[in-house]
Amino acid sequence: MSRHRALRTKVRRGIATWPVAIVGLVVLVVLGWLGWSWVGGIVERRAAAQAGDCNEGQALLRVAATPSVAEAVKQVAEAWSKQRPVVYDHCIQVEVQSIDSGVVLEGLTQGWDTAKIGERPHAWVTDSMLWADRLGAQNAALLGAAPESIATSPVLLALHQEPAQAVQSGSGFRWTDLPDLAGAADGWGRFGHPEWGQFRVAMPDPATSAATAMAVQSALAGASPDGKGPVTTEMLALDPVKTTMSKLTASKPEQTPVGTWEALNQLGTNTAVNAAGFSAVPVFEVDLYRHNTGKDSGTPPAQPLYGVAAGGPTPIADFPFVPLAGDWVGEAQVRAAQAFREFLHEDDQQKILAGAGLRVEATTDRPKPSPGIRWAAVTDTLAPADANTTQQISAAWATADNGQVVTVLVDTSKSMEEPGGDGRSRMDWLKQALSGQVTRSVSGSLGLWEFSRQLDGDKPYRQLVATGPVAAQRQALLDGVAGLQPRSATQLYTSVLALYQQTLANYQDGKRNRIVVLTDGVNDGGLTFEELTSRLASAKQPGKDIVISVIAIGPDPEREPLTELARSTGGTLSVVEDGRGIDAALAQLLSAT
Repeated sequence: MSRHRALRTKVRRGIATWPVAIVGLVVLVVLGWLGWSWVGGIVERRAAAQAGDCNEGQALLRVAATPSVAEAVKQVAEAWSKQRPVVYDHCIQVEVQSIDSGVVLEGLTQGWDTAKIGERPHAWVTDSMLWADRLGAQNAALLGAAPESIATSPVLLALHQEPAQAVQSGSGFRWTDLPDLAGAADGWGRFGHPEWGQFRVAMPDPATSAATAMAVQSALAGASPDGKGPVTTEMLALDPVKTTMSKLTASKPEQTPVGTWEALNQLGTNTAVNAAGFSAVPVFEVDLYRHNTGKDSGTPPAQPLYGVAAGGPTPIADFPFVPLAGDWVGEAQVRAAQAFREFLHEDDQQKILAGAGLRVEATTDRPKPSPGIRWAAVTDTLAPADANTTQQISAAWATADNGQVVTVLVDTSKSMEEPGGDGRSRMDWLKQALSGQVTRSVSGSLGLWEFSRQLDGDKPYRQLVATGPVAAQRQALLDGVAGLQPRSATQLYTSVLALYQQTLANYQDGKRNRIVVLTDGVNDGGLTFEELTSRLASAKQPGKDIVISVIAIGPDPEREPLTELARSTGGTLSVVEDGRGIDAALAQLLSAT
């Protein structure tokens, strides 16, 4: 007899499926509506742009670009314009102007000449962060946001073919070799050609040539712990670093041109070694490429120059995109600049930059033909100095050739007691900046005056240290700075005139005679501005130019008359929000030629 097993079914009890289906359907409907709205918004904005009826109308984004990259940036701008971008309800048009970085810096900080160079830009693409550092040192309020690199280019040493081959086939070259190599009577002997004599390298002023400034940084970096940088402000006060700076300036050829492009052209037309007065010049790789292919002149040179990559840490130009700020920059331009910068970083646009001779991460392709350029891989890069130190290096260079005679006129009014940042007063920051300059100065002459009210009888000014060689009176200058203290009023104009007359009486021919004024308040007694300018005009003597430059601290100084005072004498006005900016502003001012 068989036995049958009963089949049993387990019943699972839970949530009914129809509510889940309804919830899922609702979610899908909501997501679909959101997606349709998002896509519809894009379509609507693009349709509005195509129809030319954006809600807020047209907006123009003006970009000033250094000549090295201007052509490529224009191509990127054209590609962006084809997409009909709409930013902040504005249809955006981009206008790119090729303009030298020095012209942009001077225009932004000392007055923009619209008749000569067009309208002021809303953004700036320059070849090196050094220019953005200089802008920040003179007026940080003009920086709209942190600069961001869009491409790079290493610094090379440009020579004619035969000397370039001699360097490459010999014992090699490092930037740290430059001080001793350039100063030797038979420098070319190191590379097997003693008959060529000195290894002369043109070093245009670092204040106008970023390639020189970065080469100098590399030469000084040997004093850093691992020899790779960064150079620091503290290092510049060390005797070995000062000695290196002195050697570099002492070995400058007499025929050194004012800028890198002039040096390339001069070297290119004189083919014999040292026939141009020098045999090499530091240059950004992209600029050498443009020189050799005639991108700027329209005609390639008969013989290209050859780029030699130095051994050791290589300085790299970072080509930053610098958003600007000011009353001419509206919210539409702020957002458009950000959007355009992001577009510049897209792979297709990066390849446009690479085609112009720059280096980018998106591709290793290089433009062809590229005579004289090897596009050597960079395996070791220099750690760049910070924003303040870059200014200090330029200032140290400017004072290392014993060519400056500077007298500093310091405001010791009561307002200098006011907070200057980080819990310190304006005067504390000023004294630190001046002491640092005295300590780091290699040569040149420096003097110290103060002004307030009734400091010397009825006179609102007083000489603390007579203007003389820094090396001979360094301690006296440091003691004079240490003794500065806030007193009472701000009788600026009477004091400026007195110092001008004193400087005129002790004028040193063949040197840059300058007055540097540091002040934080309005003139409140003594001569009026009109009386000052009239008497300065009467006191001027042909052939005895005395530059007056001003650093205005805080929100109170009378910027309009101070700007006019500086301009009338060939000087500059720098504006710092608080005491923390004095050090960099003073260095930037002293480095200006």
